[in-house]
Amino acid sequence: MPSEPDLTVRPATPEDADALATLYLSARAAAFPAVPPTVHPEPAVRRWMRSLFDVDGVEVWLAERGDVPVGLLVLEDDWLHSLYVDPRLTGQGIGSTLLELAKGLRPGGFGLWVFEANAGAQRFYARHGLGVVRRTDGSDNEEGEPDLEMAWPDPSSLPGLRRRIDAVDDRLAALLAERAGLTARVQELKDVPGEAGRDRRREDEIVARMARVAPSLGEERLRRIMAQVIAESLDAAARPGTEQNGPSGS
Repeated sequence: MPSEPDLTVRPATPEDADALATLYLSARAAAFPAVPPTVHPEPAVRRWMRSLFDVDGVEVWLAERGDVPVGLLVLEDDWLHSLYVDPRLTGQGIGSTLLELAKGLRPGGFGLWVFEANAGAQRFYARHGLGVVRRTDGSDNEEGEPDLEMAWPDPSSLPGLRRRIDAVDDRLAALLAERAGLTARVQELKDVPGEAGRDRRREDEIVARMARVAPSLGEERLRRIMAQVIAESLDAAARPGTEQNGPSGS
């Protein structure tokens, strides 16, 4: 587990819940006014902390000096839900240790929310390679305060941009599969299916419409792209469940 000379970090257990809730409440109170007060009474916060240990996809980590809890990290799937440090010990590397742990546990990246008024936390996360994704007016959070979504890697960095490209490619693959399925259905309804039944006028209309949606790509480039997409969709319709090999056989 990560450690500093006198700091250890370990997975928390349900027996730690009460101490973690105390740390959370004291950190929230000390952070006012940069962080608004929690809207939940103390008993509800303690119940929430205990409930985290029963939620799939949630990990709770505890930083300790000796037997004293000094830091809290809660990860929920690919979100950093909470990172709090004993307010008497800020600036001593505890938060950095927990954030580096989060990076190691979520190497594909993660997001988090920080209040707009909490400039110190924003600087902390920026120093550690997180970038702002969007800003909101706070209408969707419990406190009703403006906040920022931040992400690691920084979306404007090379790793961050590649992560965004991967997400786009995943959506593109799903859309191509959907288009191929619709093309197969169309072939069943046409009098002349396959390549022989291609409607060039309709294909021109498709390209023209797409060029209006994505003018930066240009009509000729979109024509080349769609010619390949249509050809491969027709091939998939004619040979469902098969994979077309390239010249190298790979």
